[in-house]
Amino acid sequence: MTARLTATQMAWRAAQDIADGDYVNLGIGFPEMVARFQPPGRQAIFHTENGILGFGEAPAAGEEDWDLINAGKKAVTLKPGTAFFHHADSFAMVRGGHLDVAILGAYEVAETGDLANWSTGPKGVPAVGGAMDLVHGAKRVAVITDHVTKDGRPKLVQRCSLPLTGVVCVTRVYTSLAVVDIEAGRFVLREKLPSLSLEELQAATGAQLHVEGTVANLVVPEI
Repeated sequence: MTARLTATQMAWRAAQDIADGDYVNLGIGFPEMVARFQPPGRQAIFHTENGILGFGEAPAAGEEDWDLINAGKKAVTLKPGTAFFHHADSFAMVRGGHLDVAILGAYEVAETGDLANWSTGPKGVPAVGGAMDLVHGAKRVAVITDHVTKDGRPKLVQRCSLPLTGVVCVTRVYTSLAVVDIEAGRFVLREKLPSLSLEELQAATGAQLHVEGTVANLVVPEI
């Protein structure tokens, strides 16, 4: 299996499902790229856990103001109406159900909607962090991830083997091979790369893929 989407193409696809005016939190790292691909005519309002709402694009190289950063310590710009607030208030927004969408990365996603996006051990992180709050505070939780690990193991599985970030929380997964919904404890295939057969995709997935109706072609621009 050679054909797969790049990181930017996955980010583009995830961005297409963000509605105009949605309040959105993007996970640190890979998911942050989603902000670059808002469809024309739509404007999301991005929230960052360290206390900014409605920030803009990254500044040009050399023009960063390092007092203005997101939760991933990346420089951001301000837009008219940008708000600043205490870290505790930021988490009150999350826990109070005021975010429409959270898009996170993942090590594993289970067919039940369970998410594991942190790990312990020599290369792990010290704690689960704000993702634990996001997965149960946001109205919709999506994941953006490669379909398999670097050594070819499935990341979409029956049950997560790593420490959980949240249970029964993920509703859609955007991978390098497909778009998969989680409904009633099942992976439901919505889109796949046209060059990939259903059998090949199933072989790269650690749980049963269910098909309901037509599976659309996963078509993205060359970016």
